[in-house]
Amino acid sequence: MKNGEAGHQAPQEELATGERSTRNRVARSILDHGPSTVADLAKRLGLTQAAVRRHLDALVSDDVVAPHEQRVYGTRTRGRPAKVFALTDCGRDAFEQSYDKLAVDALRWIERAAGGGAAGEAAVADFARARIEAQADAYRKAVDAADPEHRTEALAKALSADGYAATARDAPVGEQLCQHHCPVAHAAERYPQLCEAETELFSRLLGTHVQRLATIAHGDGVCTTFIPKVGRGPSGSGRAGSHRTSSSHISKTSDTSASASKAGRNPA
Repeated sequence: MKNGEAGHQAPQEELATGERSTRNRVARSILDHGPSTVADLAKRLGLTQAAVRRHLDALVSDDVVAPHEQRVYGTRTRGRPAKVFALTDCGRDAFEQSYDKLAVDALRWIERAAGGGAAGEAAVADFARARIEAQADAYRKAVDAADPEHRTEALAKALSADGYAATARDAPVGEQLCQHHCPVAHAAERYPQLCEAETELFSRLLGTHVQRLATIAHGDGVCTTFIPKVGRGPSGSGRAGSHRTSSSHISKTSDTSASASKAGRNPA
């Protein structure tokens, strides 16, 4: 280290944990303690005020926190009150929520209320179909408005608008619909009926048999659905054969095909 550089180095703790980790600690401290000044945060986290300001600038830019004028109760002292930093709605959403547990608890209640066993599984499946059907209108309009060769791409764009970060890409003798995010992944891990209802909907919208090759809920990085190009249409006579051929081709190019088990199985 050159002479004079020591005073310009970030605190050792930041070097050890990394910028992102320290930034998360700043946001977490605000969550735990409420709106805080730079001095409050520096004291709690053992950082310099300059370091805290740097992280707060980044958090403000990311809409995680927002500055506010500090409320003063009683006699106001001379000078401007210090700014306090509070979490935005976006910032709060970044921290853990209990929505996943709530969803699983609700599905478990439905399963038990129906009597458990096969009846309980059927009740959850009915709920899953009703849920996906309630949001299907936008998907259906997008697919119907697209040319036949662009329907998978149109469906991907409609799914992305709902937060699924979906893309469409060419695959041997067909296409792959890839969903890079799943809002219900944790619930679907316990209740694959959610994945199955979604797969059924894709099949109806696209007018062909589709195959779910992988799901985030089953531990894969992406939810992947194969859509064959050959024999499209509800009554395509070549549909089943083309499906078998496409599956063998896909398995050679994607490790995710080995994950097409219960969590991502195609019920059609």
